[in-house]
Amino acid sequence: MSKPAEKPEVVQLPAEPVSVPSASHRRAAAQRVREARDKLTSTSGTRPAFDAEMLRHYAQTRLSASYVVMLLVVATGVLFGLWMQPIPAAAWTAGMLCIHAAMIRSCHRFLAEPASPAATRAWQTRFVVLDLLYGLCWMAILIHPVLDMITESLMMFLMLLVIAVSSMLAANLPIAALAATAPVAVAMALSFVMTGSLDNYILAALALAAEGYFVLLAHRLHSSTFATLEARAEKDALIGELEQAKAISDEARHRAESANVAKSRFLAQMSHELRTPLNAILGFSEVMKSEIFGAHAVPVYKEYSADIHNSGVHLLNLINEILDLSRIEAGRYELNEEAVSLVGIVADCHHLMKLRASSRGITIHEVFEQAMPRLWADERAIRQVVLNLLSNSIKFTPQGSEIWLKAGWTASGGQYLSVKDTGSGIPEDEIPVVLASFGQGSNSIKSAEQGAGLGLPIAKNLVDLHGGTFTLKSKLRIGTEVIVTFPPERVMSALAPMSDDSPPLQPESSAVADEKRRPRRKPIMSAGTGS
Repeated sequence: MSKPAEKPEVVQLPAEPVSVPSASHRRAAAQRVREARDKLTSTSGTRPAFDAEMLRHYAQTRLSASYVVMLLVVATGVLFGLWMQPIPAAAWTAGMLCIHAAMIRSCHRFLAEPASPAATRAWQTRFVVLDLLYGLCWMAILIHPVLDMITESLMMFLMLLVIAVSSMLAANLPIAALAATAPVAVAMALSFVMTGSLDNYILAALALAAEGYFVLLAHRLHSSTFATLEARAEKDALIGELEQAKAISDEARHRAESANVAKSRFLAQMSHELRTPLNAILGFSEVMKSEIFGAHAVPVYKEYSADIHNSGVHLLNLINEILDLSRIEAGRYELNEEAVSLVGIVADCHHLMKLRASSRGITIHEVFEQAMPRLWADERAIRQVVLNLLSNSIKFTPQGSEIWLKAGWTASGGQYLSVKDTGSGIPEDEIPVVLASFGQGSNSIKSAEQGAGLGLPIAKNLVDLHGGTFTLKSKLRIGTEVIVTFPPERVMSALAPMSDDSPPLQPESSAVADEKRRPRRKPIMSAGTGS
C-alpha cells in the first residue's frame, strides 16, 4: 500500500531586502529626461534653456577676468594722462571703473537668481546695454582730439587690444560682443578716414577688417560652447533614461519575484492537498488489484482497478515533478552529494528501462569506459536525469530501432553521459521550447504518449546545479542526442599517501618495520585521468 503524503515544504524566497525605487526618485528621473529633451528638441530658435546656460557662462567669464579689465582701464588712463590733462583722464578712468563695477555686480546678481525665460531675456538686455556703454567709453578716449599727437600705430594697437579683450569676454553673448567692439572700430575707422591720407584709409580698412575677424572669432567660440552644452544635455538625457529604465526593471523584477513566490506556495499547497487523497486512491486500488480480500465477482473489475492504480501513479509522478521544478526555480533544491559511480547509475537505469524498451522492440547498446573514478554528486538527481532521458528516447524512437547509452571521460578531465536515439528528431526552432517548463514540441503533441513537458527542464536544471552542461542535439527524421557533462572538480581525486605511520604497539622485527615505513605509491583512486 502506498505511503501517506508527507507535508510539503513551502517554498519561500530568501529574505533579502528588495530596493524598489521611490516615486519621488522616478519623478526626478522623468523630470531630468524631459528637461534634457526640451533642450535638444527646441525649434524656436531662441532655446531658452540654452540661453540661460550661455548667459551663465558669459557672467562667469566676466567675473573671472574682472581684474584683467581693471588693470587695462587703469593702465590706459595713466598712459593717456601723459598727453592730456590729468583730470579728464582720471574722470574717464573713474567712469570706466564704474561701468565695470556695474557689470560685475550684475553678473553676481544674475548668478544668484534662479533662471527663468523672462529673467534671462531681461538680463541679456541689461548686459548688452552695459557692454554698449563700455564700448562707447573706449570710443570716447580713442578719438579724443587731444590725442592727435599720438601715432596711428599706437592708436591701432590700443584699438585691437580693446576689441580682442572685449570679444573674448563677451563671446558667449554675441550681441554684447558686437555692442562692445563695433563703436570702437567704427569710430576709429571714421577718424582715420577724416584725415584724408592713403595710409589712414588703409588703417581704416584694417580696423573694420579686424572688427569683422574678432566678431567671427567670437561667433565660433559661441558655437563651440553651444555644441558642448548640447553634448552635455544629450549625456544627461541618456543617464536619465537609463535611470528610468533601471527603475522600471527593478519594479518588474520585484513583481516577478513576488509572483514566483506566490506560484511556489500555491504549487506546494495544492500538491499536498492532491497527494493526500491520491494516496488513499492508490492504496485501495492496489488492494483491489491484488485481490487481497478475495477475487472479484466480475473479472473485469480487476482490470479497472489496475487502470485506476496506474493512473494514480502517473498523477503522483506528475505532482512530484511539479514540486521538484518549483523547488529548483525557487533555488531551494538542495543536493544530497556523495561519492557515486556514474557508470553504475547509468547501468541501473538501463536495467530498469530495459523491459519497457524490449516491449517496443528497441535495443539499447551500452558503451562505458572502464575504471572510471566516482563523482561527487547527488545520486537521486543523476538517476532522475538518466531515467528522464531514457524514457524520452524510448517514447519517441520507432519500434525496432536502437538507442546508444554512453558514459566516459571528457577532454577537460570531467565525465559525461550520452543518450542517442534514432527517433523522429526535434526541429531546431523547437529545441528552446522543449527545454522550457511545460514546453512540448510538435512531435510530442502528435505522439500518443504525451507528457507534461517537465522531464527535460528538470534534467537540465539538475545538471546545472551540479555545475555541468546539458547539450541537446537533434536533426529532424535522423535522431536526437543529449550529452550531459560533469566538471573535473566533481571527479573524486586520489587520496594522498600516508607520510608517517603510527608507532607500533609492540616491538617488531627490523624487516617488518622497514616494510611498513615504506610510503604507499599506489593511489586508491585515479585523479581524473582515467588511468
